[in-house]
Amino acid sequence: MPVIQVQLFEGRTEDVKREYAKAITEAAVKIMGCSAESVDVIYQDIKKSDWATAGKLWSD
Repeated sequence: MPVIQVQLFEGRTEDVKREYAKAITEAAVKIMGCSAESVDVIYQDIKKSDWATAGKLWSD
């Protein structure tokens, strides 16, 4: 039962998330040999002010 957590900047549409979840699920089924029903994809939308790389906020 793979649980796949995806963290990304907020603002993606439901259609984009739906398409990405479908692609991730299909890849998991193909590579891991599991059923599609066993794959969970959890999205976490992150504000740019809550994410930093190399010591700099993405919102800066």
